[in-house]
Amino acid sequence: MTRQTDEEKSAVVQIPIVEYLVLGEDPHLEVNECVACHARFFDRRNACASCEGVAFQRTRLQPEGEVRAFTIVAFAAPGVPVPFVAALIDCDGTSVRANLIDVTPDAEHVHLGMKVRFCTQSLGLDEGGTEAVGFGFKPLA
Repeated sequence: MTRQTDEEKSAVVQIPIVEYLVLGEDPHLEVNECVACHARFFDRRNACASCEGVAFQRTRLQPEGEVRAFTIVAFAAPGVPVPFVAALIDCDGTSVRANLIDVTPDAEHVHLGMKVRFCTQSLGLDEGGTEAVGFGFKPLA
């Protein structure tokens, strides 16, 4: 594996792993929010599952949240490093399913109510120089 120069790094095209991950200068998550009742959905909707409204607006999620539930994953598909922490994060009333990053995956370091912050991470480069980008949450200091 060769190291990339700064010039080569700037030429890398990034693609988000999910469509609700917005990349660029200020990466963040966006949801489709019902204009009528303010229910939020990560996927595209023709109608609101809560009120049957048909008008939606893109809404940016708060970058900070709180761990509401978690599990320490010890067994995964071949090639997936374990253990890791999968969690349900409450971002100002919106539930986000994500992995916790930069935390020791044990009950001493992860707890309910833990304050976390949104972050992105590289998932790898393909032969053409396109980088897949994912997201997770890091504990707040």
